[in-house]
Amino acid sequence: MKAPHEVVDEAIRSRRSVRGFLPTPVPMDTIRDILSVASYAPSGSNIQPWKVHVITGRTRDALSAALLDAHARKEPESREYAYYPVKWRSPYIERRRQTGWGLYETVGVAKGDRAGSARQHARNYAFFGAPVVLMFCIDSDLEKGSWLDFGMFLQNIMVAARGRGLHTCPQAALANYPDIVKRCLGIGPDQVLVCGLSIGHEDPDCVANRFRPPRIGLDEFVTYHD
Repeated sequence: MKAPHEVVDEAIRSRRSVRGFLPTPVPMDTIRDILSVASYAPSGSNIQPWKVHVITGRTRDALSAALLDAHARKEPESREYAYYPVKWRSPYIERRRQTGWGLYETVGVAKGDRAGSARQHARNYAFFGAPVVLMFCIDSDLEKGSWLDFGMFLQNIMVAARGRGLHTCPQAALANYPDIVKRCLGIGPDQVLVCGLSIGHEDPDCVANRFRPPRIGLDEFVTYHD
């Protein structure tokens, strides 16, 4: 029998961005349980700034169709906040390239194949086949501290999902067309669309799921002070 820390460690280590899901339904009671557990994430002064939209069925399909259409028409992306740095620099640009090229190589997209790259990117808007999609919003007048709180809430969701045998894919790309998402889900202008997250059972035959991005060692990000 595994020790408690081993169970937690395994859930954390096995969490990864899955880019191919089975259509197997996920019971709504399971989604509720995951969100309930995740809500125990810490937040400054316990303000709990997270707002979640759970999307399935016809709404999921309609949202996917609208996002895929925008992508196909090359509608300009208009994310409501800057996710990435304006100017990339080392070591982050190398890590980004390693991950992007590694994924594309795994799925058979050669460097310079813009059409293939676009097809792979479009799979974000099909939620990689996941039957359940979560969209996350935060009040527009909240500051960076609340965004940090939100990140801990998101990690709790992903770890809780692993504890139930499910996989996830956190997707900043789902915030690329906030007007479409907000219109489809009835979200007001006082909310910022943070990201989305696909959740379901991993498709073991999906080639993209063979990709494993590397992790840097402790010596690269830890400084010890005696």
